[in-house]
Amino acid sequence: MITNKLPDTDLLLSDFHYDLPEDRIAQTPAEPRDSSRLMVLNRADGSLEHRIFRDIIDYLRPTDTLVVNDTRVIPARIVGHRILRRDGTGAQVPTDSTGPVELLLLKQRENDVWETLAGPGKRAKPGDVLDFGDGILRADILEVIEGGCRLVRFTVQRGADSFFAALDLLGTMPLPPYITEKLADPERYQTVYSKHLGSAAAPTAGLHFTPELLDRIRDKGIEIVPVLLHVGLGTFRPVKEDRIADHEMHSEYIRVTEEAAETVNRRRAAGGRVIAVGTTSCRVLESAADENGILHPVSTDTGIFIYPGYRFRIVDALITNFHLPESTLLMLVSALAGRETILRAYRTAVEMKYRFFSFGDAMFIQ
Repeated sequence: MITNKLPDTDLLLSDFHYDLPEDRIAQTPAEPRDSSRLMVLNRADGSLEHRIFRDIIDYLRPTDTLVVNDTRVIPARIVGHRILRRDGTGAQVPTDSTGPVELLLLKQRENDVWETLAGPGKRAKPGDVLDFGDGILRADILEVIEGGCRLVRFTVQRGADSFFAALDLLGTMPLPPYITEKLADPERYQTVYSKHLGSAAAPTAGLHFTPELLDRIRDKGIEIVPVLLHVGLGTFRPVKEDRIADHEMHSEYIRVTEEAAETVNRRRAAGGRVIAVGTTSCRVLESAADENGILHPVSTDTGIFIYPGYRFRIVDALITNFHLPESTLLMLVSALAGRETILRAYRTAVEMKYRFFSFGDAMFIQ
């Protein structure tokens, strides 16, 4: 697993707080996708411009490389009930527990074994067996792991020819808890270039792109390069420690192909900028790049934690959304642009009624 030596810092969690009225939290996505607002932050002088997202093309240069995360969100929230529990002797016995048990799939370990969040945890103890869809899918709780997560082995019993097919039948899209309105079209929580199943949440900076806008970007000479990070608990896990340096990231799977690495390295060597679409793409690039800014092919886990004091190896600019107060995502963008600069930009966004979080507006940090 890739980790990083954390920079020394006295920064506290409270240093990343800002006030956000509840009505600034976007409940539905913009239509069309590229009609959301765009704040452009110039790191050189701290200046701000206010545009529409489709205007992003005006800020991109023909020599740029746009790096996107082509993960695809799975219907990762499933609800079932416990059918077997382990008694005092260690034997599995039937249970008449009829209360619901919810699993949120976070990360695939191997084939049919997943890291999950379970609720309530008392109905998902090691040795318990859960049923989903009246016999379609079975889950054996193997052990409790880091952060109270459950390691679970799934078995398709009937009605589906694969695990992901069973999820399509039984699961729901795991929208963040701050989104209370029902999503009419589940595809609006997928990027238009999503490809590889495995995420518990969308890489939301990419939600602003349309196929037409991507075509215009390519026509300008800009290369669009896919990398992969399956979004799990590491991206959204709350920071509970007062000193941010004491926080440990939950690992997430990443992949950079040889072709992607070669393209990024070639264009960067020619003087082009590397622009990450979203904090997940940024974390992939910074995990897979060496001290000289050379990107290497990888297929591994990363627990990289980026906050002010971090020296970026390869990312020159970032397209991102507006993030939760005191989140690791807010810390990452603060590392790139400066904490005070970011908090000032966020205060401006609140005053100008930008829409925040997953379905909200975008920022281009250049």
